[in-house]
Amino acid sequence: MNTTIGRIVSFAAGIALGSSTLAAQTAADSAGAVVAAFHAALATGDSTAALGLLADDVVILESGGRETLSEYRAHHLPGDIRFAKAIPSKRGTPQITVVGGVAWVVGTSETVGSIEGRAINSAGAELVVVARAANGWRIRAIHWSSRRRQPPQ
Repeated sequence: MNTTIGRIVSFAAGIALGSSTLAAQTAADSAGAVVAAFHAALATGDSTAALGLLADDVVILESGGRETLSEYRAHHLPGDIRFAKAIPSKRGTPQITVVGGVAWVVGTSETVGSIEGRAINSAGAELVVVARAANGWRIRAIHWSSRRRQPPQ
């Protein structure tokens, strides 16, 4: 292969690699935006927006239990909204991994404040699985956990 053709092939390969890197970054940004929008909907009390970001077959693992979409709507969603509206959480930068049409978003948070006379000082972790659907990225699974933090001394 002559030098000119070799440069063209290398250049084209670089463009293709750059395109796939750009596509992966765009997918990660989109998946991360869905998770951020879900948290924002909870914090503003917009249950319609929060539920609209969840897939019909979503699985939510919270407080040691497993809930479907309808169970979450009826049980934990109102409490999650009350909590998110009352106490803002400081979220760390999420780690986002995309493989094909699926992404998982791993995040942490710190929540300090009070709700209904109860002091809260907790560290949280979450894993959110997001998948591409005909109507955009949708949350397919959420796993939340938290633990009480010791007050500063």
